[in-house]
Amino acid sequence: MSGMYEKLVDILVDHFAVDRGKITPDATFEELKMDSLFLVEFLLVIQSEFDVKLDDDAATLTDTIGHVAALLEDRTKATAQ
Repeated sequence: MSGMYEKLVDILVDHFAVDRGKITPDATFEELKMDSLFLVEFLLVIQSEFDVKLDDDAATLTDTIGHVAALLEDRTKATAQ
């Protein structure tokens, strides 16, 4: 898996106390028992950590961790150019 995915896993574990064993690229936020408030906080941490701008609706509870990693990879590449 990508380095971005690994960074997201670290954020979920370190900032939000999600069990690392339950996180997979195909896991959704819903499956990880996260709610909409969690998702907003998670997106704010991501924006701060990676210095990217994300819309409030950039991810939904049914999106996977892998999807968000791919989104961030695209955003950080676009910002770097």
